[in-house]
Amino acid sequence: MFANVIDSVNDTLTKEAEAILEVKNTFDHKQVETVFELIKNCQGKIITTGCGTSGAAAKKIAHTLSCVECPSLFLTPSDAVHGALGVVQKEDIVIAFSKGGATQEINNLIPGCIAKGATLIAVTEAENSYIAQQSHYILKVKVSKEPDDFNMLATSSTIAAIALFDAIAIAMTRFKGFTKEQFAVIHPGGKVGEALTQKGE
Repeated sequence: MFANVIDSVNDTLTKEAEAILEVKNTFDHKQVETVFELIKNCQGKIITTGCGTSGAAAKKIAHTLSCVECPSLFLTPSDAVHGALGVVQKEDIVIAFSKGGATQEINNLIPGCIAKGATLIAVTEAENSYIAQQSHYILKVKVSKEPDDFNMLATSSTIAAIALFDAIAIAMTRFKGFTKEQFAVIHPGGKVGEALTQKGE
């Protein structure tokens, strides 16, 4: 199908870039604005959760939100139903990521989150799924196709979800007046910290 490895790599990169543009052109503005306001006004923690590649996206998103002073953590679904749900409190927002909406490990923790009074946001492409129906809010993230030949690997869809939350996080910095000085306090390490704390910057 492809003449060489570079052709295949270029094909995948093109399809993943197209997936982000697809989400840019199709995301529900009201849903995004609602999620933004919920996170912005949260009086507790932002707790993300997901399995597999959705879990990897959820971890990254929790880190990014913490980087912009929205205290966040990742909750491992398997640990959640063995006592770790104790971290969830009434003031918290739980953002559950499940592309197809049928991840049993995620479904299992939803009743506990509801019982504890947390606000639940489902990030999924399946609006009729259990997770979407049980959550207080939904943020639909859907791409037409994954770039692999079998349309199975959650790659473009994962990148699209991360990109959308990156955009929400950056909007947060702009509308909350997040400063370089604030970032320097919470990110003193590495090259980023070095650049932030340089004299005269």
